[in-house]
Amino acid sequence: MKLWSIRGNSQKLDGGSMFGNAPKAMWERWAQPDEQNRIDLACRALLASPLNGKTVLFETGIGAFFEPKLRERYGVQEDRHVLVDSLRAAGFEHEDIDVVVLSHLHFDHAGGLLAPWTEGRQPELLFPNATYLVGASHWERARHPHPRDRASFIPELPALLESSGRLEIVEGPCSQALGETVRFSFSDGHTPGLMLAEIVGPETVDGQPHGGVVFCADLIPGRSWVHLPITMGYDRNAELLIDEKRAFLEDKLARNVHLFFTHDPGCALAQVVRDEKGRYRTIHEVAELVARPLGAHSLAA
Repeated sequence: MKLWSIRGNSQKLDGGSMFGNAPKAMWERWAQPDEQNRIDLACRALLASPLNGKTVLFETGIGAFFEPKLRERYGVQEDRHVLVDSLRAAGFEHEDIDVVVLSHLHFDHAGGLLAPWTEGRQPELLFPNATYLVGASHWERARHPHPRDRASFIPELPALLESSGRLEIVEGPCSQALGETVRFSFSDGHTPGLMLAEIVGPETVDGQPHGGVVFCADLIPGRSWVHLPITMGYDRNAELLIDEKRAFLEDKLARNVHLFFTHDPGCALAQVVRDEKGRYRTIHEVAELVARPLGAHSLAA
């Protein structure tokens, strides 16, 4: 199996929102803001093939579904569907994807499911041969959003996914589409039922898989958020998220599972360590993955 990091459309969002209650004097050392106080963000997907005999895409980024006014409001930098271009550069078309794994349905993670905006045209799903995986708890949130996060969802998307006939609602640690090759866990601090997908590693120690890769989604958007107290203003429950993040990082450290970041503009993959003061940080940072074999040694190379 090989792994690719697939670039989608990039964003510029308010730095204060992205770093929650951290003071600007701290976070601007990690992410330099522009004159509007916005920082650069990636919307990066992970492609794995063959995985359980299939070509699997983890998330789709924000895509190009927004009309021009909303594209400007949300800081989307390109008007074309960058993810589709990036897939093609890696040797794949969107029709080649067998499974799309969605950590959640906020527009910056699921908007890439849709064809680019065209005036007068209704939203239309891409990936016509793919099974779409969504966690059960989050599926209910997307269908019945809270006023606090209603604007984060694409209103037409749940009906489009359901009517495709290719939607699988995931309720436990494994899915029908991917079997034992991908293990799911769930988090509620960012949004109810955020689904964290771990590609199971090649080694087994004491009955536990080691050396895999986990798609961190919005639990840990990038390297800066590995630091436990750092959360986003978009998180629904910052204290819960910190507790979830601590348990998550402790587990990944113990099992040498590499972290894949969707929003970090400069790092796709890293290994987590804990320093002498007990703080988590990253090492062996990799900017991009191009047909990288899965394995503890090859990932760190």
